[in-house]
Amino acid sequence: MQWLAGALVAATQFVNAQKDGSNATVPFPNATYPNATSPNPGASGASAPAFSPPFYPSPWASGAGNWSSAYERARAFVSQLTLLEKVNLTTGVGWQSERCVGETGSIPRLAFRGLCLQDSPLGVRNTDYNSAFPAGVNVAATFDRGLAYARGQAMGQEHRGKGVDVQLGPVAGPLGRSPAGGRNWEGFSPDPVLTGIMMAQTIQGIQDAGVIACAKHYIVNEQERFRQAPESAGFGFTINDSLSSNVDDATLHETYLWPFADAVRAGVGSIMCSYNQINNSYGCQNSYTLNYLLKGELDFQGFVLSDWQAQHSGVGSALAGMDMSMPGDVLFNTGTSYWGANLTVAILNGTVPEWRLDDMAVRIVAAWYYVGRDQIQVPINFDSWTRDTFGYRHYVAEEAYGLINEHVDVRAEHGTLIRQIGSASTVLLKNNNSALPLNGNERFTAVFGSDASGNPYGPNGCPDRGCNNGTLAMGWGSGTAEFPYLVTPETAIQNEILSNNGVFQSITNNFAGMQIQALASQASVAIVFVNANSGEGYLNIDGNTGDRNNLTFWQGGDILVQNVSSLCNNTIVVMHTVGPVLLSNYSENPNITAILWAGLPGEQSGNSIADVLYGRVNPGAKLPFTFGVDREDYGTDILYNPNEGTGAPQVSFSEGNFIDYRAFDQAGVEPLYEFGFGLSYTTFSYSNLVVNKLTVGPYTPMTRQTLAAPVLGNSTNDAAQYQLPSNFTIIPLYIYPYLNSTDLETAANDTSYGSSDSVPAGSQDSSPQPMPAAGGAPGGNPELYDVLYQVRATITNTGSIPGEEVAQLYISLGGPYDPKIVLRNFQRLSIQPNSSATFSADITRRDISNWDTNAQNWAVSTSPKTVYVGSSSRTLPLSATLS
Repeated sequence: MQWLAGALVAATQFVNAQKDGSNATVPFPNATYPNATSPNPGASGASAPAFSPPFYPSPWASGAGNWSSAYERARAFVSQLTLLEKVNLTTGVGWQSERCVGETGSIPRLAFRGLCLQDSPLGVRNTDYNSAFPAGVNVAATFDRGLAYARGQAMGQEHRGKGVDVQLGPVAGPLGRSPAGGRNWEGFSPDPVLTGIMMAQTIQGIQDAGVIACAKHYIVNEQERFRQAPESAGFGFTINDSLSSNVDDATLHETYLWPFADAVRAGVGSIMCSYNQINNSYGCQNSYTLNYLLKGELDFQGFVLSDWQAQHSGVGSALAGMDMSMPGDVLFNTGTSYWGANLTVAILNGTVPEWRLDDMAVRIVAAWYYVGRDQIQVPINFDSWTRDTFGYRHYVAEEAYGLINEHVDVRAEHGTLIRQIGSASTVLLKNNNSALPLNGNERFTAVFGSDASGNPYGPNGCPDRGCNNGTLAMGWGSGTAEFPYLVTPETAIQNEILSNNGVFQSITNNFAGMQIQALASQASVAIVFVNANSGEGYLNIDGNTGDRNNLTFWQGGDILVQNVSSLCNNTIVVMHTVGPVLLSNYSENPNITAILWAGLPGEQSGNSIADVLYGRVNPGAKLPFTFGVDREDYGTDILYNPNEGTGAPQVSFSEGNFIDYRAFDQAGVEPLYEFGFGLSYTTFSYSNLVVNKLTVGPYTPMTRQTLAAPVLGNSTNDAAQYQLPSNFTIIPLYIYPYLNSTDLETAANDTSYGSSDSVPAGSQDSSPQPMPAAGGAPGGNPELYDVLYQVRATITNTGSIPGEEVAQLYISLGGPYDPKIVLRNFQRLSIQPNSSATFSADITRRDISNWDTNAQNWAVSTSPKTVYVGSSSRTLPLSATLS
């Protein structure tokens, strides 16, 4: 009973700590720990006051790459449009004014309906009869290109079936700079190469299904706290502007821009600019990141849309490269807009040239043609604001009552794929004495933990999954979807045991001390489920405003594991977490025989983990991030308190490229479980590394110029032509392109009207422009992707059962400021026992290059370069020098 009393006291203390949302320790007052600063002076100097250089004009799209056909059709279409119709195409109609989370205005004259933009990166949000897919972080853990593509295609099919034109995903921002980042799970991995490959595969899957993908949130959008000033005020922080992510040019290119380059090269149709500032310039009006990097250097051919309420200016955002305003109103349900009628005014008074508006419209329509929306678009058949079958089409205005939800079932057989991804992404971290797989005939199986059970309010009982009740299968926020069902681990394991006429009992109250003691002491195998949650910054869950306050388990999970394992010498721990957690001494505890990370597996959660626990699936997943011993080991953290008074909080990325495993390597810190680590029920060996150098010409900087900006319209400047039609019925709070006065200053209703400050130098220049040296095609200079080396190695299954192994290729770039190694390729191989498979990987010029800030181009340094092949970032048995 002494154990029980201690456990109950500890549990009570932990409950209190969770209720006040406190951190395990006082948060470090900055976002980079002192020992984690990059050795590169350029990165370590990325501190306030940071400055983002202007770049104008906004590049006009050319139809480069395989976009030419879509562009020809788009230009022909836009050439038919009036000024008002072009403005309508670029401006959302307002929050809750139509049925999707974002809709543009329509062009009835040409039977072109407004575009429907809908969350999320793991399924169709705010509807029913849809699937709830595993999160991006799980897809990364599979290290399987085929599964990433299949998931993208299945999500695209479901969005298409609901009438969606643009799926708001996938995610590369946040990349995962800090392990406590709230929305890391929506993306893939803090490694830019793993994220870039999974981004590209997901985009191709979505768009092959006929839906425009939206890569987001561009760029260095790495924490939720302080992302918006009004939102922060709601949580007690008074700041005047969103935080600024301050990052140097080399780090931006080599880490954070890398996956977006892969997205652009994959043909992504749209990119969402972010809430944060980049070097003290807002993401949706940052001319350097949008005009120079994205549309110039990466030659992005699609359109840039704002995150919801991330637009901070009208003329400024248009000239800086933004193409679509979402959801259209300045603030939700205000009926005011930076664009709409104000964009009409800006064209008429010449502050925004009409060629810029033409380019916005062409980019939007080209993406629509590029994925085939003209061939497979179906009517919108759901409503984001209610599940009622009948209701108001214009929800906020309460107008146009009728059929709004047709409850179309778009799931097909996607549950099978979801179950497969869930098991394929489960990482086996510990398996002492082959404790796993279980055989289902264990004498007494006990399951513990609230994470094993269902939410007592139902799987969708908390809006946007804004609670931590029951098993965790996705985080919270706009990156979610409604569950059609949620198979809990408790249910799946019970079914497994009952099918063998076994004994099964469970306790899903983490603080039921006496009952836990009694059951744990009887069990021959105890399976403990624990979790850690996070999400988007508009929700506060247990004191966590999006970002996690700490890296511990929620709801007394640590105490639960300790209590069960002290009484059962065959305790298996299963973690459903959004990212890394601190595992105390679990890896050394002899009573904890197995540890698995199952991430956020979606609707088939229980079946997926049961498949692994009971051996139907041999685990082959690898960690897409690092498990450290201490929080400080990561080197980077969240900025929890404003550091500039009421001014914009400054988050300095002074660690440079050294995040996650790169930071551990740089600091000489031993991780608990390293990036790329994962066990199997069989064993593998590596041998026979062969590196073939190919004959490739030298890298040539791009020296071409663009053509002049195409002129597709020549609208009259007569303001009388753009007034609201006399017989037109206005929907309240709806955003329109019409003017309310023939006097432009009156129509603009802007106290700064006429100021020359809103028109930066060069922003109206439509003459041919030089292409960036690192540009020339979607994704950057085509010669960056020349294959310089081909690598082969033999991977042998030395065990007795079939298994899958992820062979990983790392490169040491060799420079004094470079990480020790960087991931550059991987391949998941299925290998029969006592058989071998060949690992094959290419190394491109980009893979061995560094960003030269002075030359504004990529360059291969003279530093010695080494290629490594192995099973994780710390287990690399094969190596060779790249000559």
